[in-house]
Amino acid sequence: MKLQKLISKLQQKHPKKIDLTLNRTFDLLKKLGNPQDKLKNVISVVGTNSKYSICQSLKAIFNQSGYKCNLYLSPHLQSYTERFIYNDNEISEEELINLLEDIEKVLGENQATLFELLTCAYLKYCEQFKQNISILESGLMHHYDSTNVFNKNLASIIGPIGLDHLQWIKNKTIDGVIYEKTAKLLNSNIFVNKQENKEITSKIEKALKNNQSNKYFFGKDFNILRAENGFIQYEDHKSSIILPEPNVLGDHQLENISTSIAAARELFNIKDQDIKTGITKIELKGRLQEIKSGKLKDLVGPNRLICDGGHNINAAKAIANWIKQQNQDVHLIIGMMKDKDHQGFIKCFENIVKSITLIDIPNQKGSITKEELKKKFNGIKEKIYLSNSIKESIKLISKYEDSLCLVVGSLYLAGEVLNLN
Repeated sequence: MKLQKLISKLQQKHPKKIDLTLNRTFDLLKKLGNPQDKLKNVISVVGTNSKYSICQSLKAIFNQSGYKCNLYLSPHLQSYTERFIYNDNEISEEELINLLEDIEKVLGENQATLFELLTCAYLKYCEQFKQNISILESGLMHHYDSTNVFNKNLASIIGPIGLDHLQWIKNKTIDGVIYEKTAKLLNSNIFVNKQENKEITSKIEKALKNNQSNKYFFGKDFNILRAENGFIQYEDHKSSIILPEPNVLGDHQLENISTSIAAARELFNIKDQDIKTGITKIELKGRLQEIKSGKLKDLVGPNRLICDGGHNINAAKAIANWIKQQNQDVHLIIGMMKDKDHQGFIKCFENIVKSITLIDIPNQKGSITKEELKKKFNGIKEKIYLSNSIKESIKLISKYEDSLCLVVGSLYLAGEVLNLN
């Protein structure tokens, strides 16, 4: 509770408006001694989707190979401490409170958004572990993101790019998003994950034309395929590796893992066996995460309970592809924020789910009400229900036999599910 009180205090004290010049970030970092310049092995992860999954995949592979990692992730699902990983371990609440209080003292009467404060705090604390591999997930568009403060890095990794967070940019097209994600990438190594279609990949390639980095594209320079007997085959210019099934759900995660493998193999001398073992140790919260025990699992009975924080069309398509591979009836529970493409999101699930239950996201002022959300779903053939809570929704689905309950639509909602369980 003390951490949340401090966060609330910082949010009230400082403006919400993002500084698109990064001046505030650089000013604060200068006061802190420019810690970003002292980190030795930085990997930047940008994109619309899959950033978190790529970060965690890299960490699992590097850890298995004996490398220590620092991670900066956003947003969190349950606690702000999830965003701060040092030496492979999540920061304690007490350490984070002390760190943020120290940063606020240095900031003084100057202004900074909460994300700017968190990013600068992360970088300052990272000085203690500067020899580690530091993997940073970009916040929004990268161009003016507070993580875009380095003079050099080992690599940038581009996840799938799509239309989301358009309120922050002038050119609200895929070209505009690609520009914001790629325009300020450093000259080093760039790894590009599989995109929704070839057109987007071509646009990214064109956007990177003047960047002097070594560039590696999914499908061209590295690939991953399902092989026989449940195994997976990864291949690049170095060699081919037969891999076991990783401990994550969804074929889109194989693409994320392949991009992580490509980066790990190019940047470090990673042994094949470490890759094989590492990918079985990937842990993803709120990404097609199956909840196998706990209070909510007890409510759903013998049925499966899964939550995913996906909230845009790219994510919905990936989840829908996974649903099509299931041999059970799937019942959705959906809660979303106001600024999302609600109709486009739900359209991805037409004709592949048995029912849809709409709920409000607890404790989120920016969420759309279930009643407003239902109005957006006119013409949907699936049965649509309204429910007052996550628990009530799960109870409703528990009456169905041999079914799968899937909670989707927001990372905030996924966090609430994990908190309740």
